[in-house]
Amino acid sequence: MKLVCKLILILGFFVISSVQATVILQYHHVSSDTPAITSVTPEQFAEQMQYLVDHEFNVVPLSKVITALKKKQTLPNKTVAITFDDGYRTIYENARPILNEYDFPYTMFLASKPIEQGFKNMMSWKQIQTIAKEGAEIMNHTYDHVHLIRMRPNESQTQWLTRIKSNIEKNETIIKQYTGQNFKALAYPYGEYNTHIMRMLTEMGYVAFGQHSGAAGVYSSLTALPRFPVAVPFSKMSALKVKIHSLAMPVLKQQPIESQIDKDQHRPTLTLTIDTHDIRKSQLMCYVSHQGAHLPVWINDNTFTIQAKRALAAGRSRYNCTVPSKTSNRYYWFSHTWVKPKPNGEWVKE
Repeated sequence: MKLVCKLILILGFFVISSVQATVILQYHHVSSDTPAITSVTPEQFAEQMQYLVDHEFNVVPLSKVITALKKKQTLPNKTVAITFDDGYRTIYENARPILNEYDFPYTMFLASKPIEQGFKNMMSWKQIQTIAKEGAEIMNHTYDHVHLIRMRPNESQTQWLTRIKSNIEKNETIIKQYTGQNFKALAYPYGEYNTHIMRMLTEMGYVAFGQHSGAAGVYSSLTALPRFPVAVPFSKMSALKVKIHSLAMPVLKQQPIESQIDKDQHRPTLTLTIDTHDIRKSQLMCYVSHQGAHLPVWINDNTFTIQAKRALAAGRSRYNCTVPSKTSNRYYWFSHTWVKPKPNGEWVKE
């Protein structure tokens, strides 16, 4: 009898632990006067923060999430971390008062060069020091918001990796100089990375975050951690609710891990092996950027592939897959980014 009870407790713990995940929200602007594609209004932001309060979410510093992920530990159910990219003044003016009202911790991923150049839409170092003293975490977004995967003409792979390593380390040094903080956590500019960069960051002792959707959990790669971008058209509460309640897809194996593809790779195939014990397998559905829903092709009991029906456009595209949980009314969520050059090998200008 004792053995049966012990097994039930172990199984129950496994099920509960497996459905827990941390949702990391990614913002840029909180303003009514900035580009909609990277903005939420102050009213929308206030509504979203109030939702977290009303539904008793556990809002934690990103550093706490990083520590848990490194140790393969789960955090309490309905855990959320709030992040901002770039360091725009609208965060100081519009988001900060709301966050302080709720006593919510948050992280600013910062690129130092635009601040040093005094761009009027960026926070000043004095403002950054203010939010750091108030408890905000300041993390790395490269020195000059560079496209990390883009090699310069005639640049060798060694030269390229040395250059971007120096770029990241320079920014980390500046952040530490002004704030005293040194988290060794990077948000990829534009959400772009490849396996060479992931390997280098691991050797440097960094974790890294993208801009691909999904919750983070024990299955997540420490150098390709997902965040949910919050901006038009996904800033309405009706669209955001499902994401805030999402679970980390239990991916046991992914092929390829690579995000960067060649100009001649038009319809890349993604293969995922997942733990299926808590998913409603028949309801798993994937989506391809600008191509809509795509049914996965199951090649065995827990492995499926997804491939675009038409050629992906140059620039960034995504494969997203979602599936409902058997034990809750929540959805598991997974996203993979593809970054593709133009047919002539050049990159899309941004």
